[in-house]
Amino acid sequence: MAAEPDPRAEDRALLVRLRTGEEAAFEELVRSHGGRLLAVARRFLPVEEDARDAVQDAFLSAFRALDGFQGEARLSTWLHRIVVNASLMKLRTRRRKPEQSIEDLLPSYQEDGHLERPASPWRSDVLHEAERSELRQLIHEKIHELPEGYRDVLLLRDVEDLDTDETAKLMGLSAGAVKTRLHRARLALRELLEPHLREEAR
Repeated sequence: MAAEPDPRAEDRALLVRLRTGEEAAFEELVRSHGGRLLAVARRFLPVEEDARDAVQDAFLSAFRALDGFQGEARLSTWLHRIVVNASLMKLRTRRRKPEQSIEDLLPSYQEDGHLERPASPWRSDVLHEAERSELRQLIHEKIHELPEGYRDVLLLRDVEDLDTDETAKLMGLSAGAVKTRLHRARLALRELLEPHLREEAR
């Protein structure tokens, strides 16, 4: 029986070809990873032209950094980090609208300290489950109603699976600020989704 292909060996072979400047290798890289990278960029940049620009920027950055890539991670993981960074850079260069306060989206409390509308606890895997359900589009629309600084932390941590330290570095925040923003973003997103989820449950 033929041995299973070794993905890391395939990555190394492709890297050798890329470093020699082989045109077919660049085409293979774009063909193999372009669709996945575009899906990542779209999560940050709902305007299609912006998402495609971010992917193009990511490939250019990757090509320039090939000699410095030592293969410690999979090629796909390396490219994923680059397109996330390119998407964030694209967001920073856009003219920003004044951000809505996150306070407007957080749950409200009664005078005795109880929630006005009790809700079930947040589960961090809800976004991944949504990728396989009809709620996916709704959830991503509601994510983009969050203030930008909270939305990006939520996307990086709960959707792109970056850890707290990686997120802090990309966002220029402390680890504590990332944790605080993530908690508040989850609460706000739950509030935005609650009316729709109650309708779904009927």
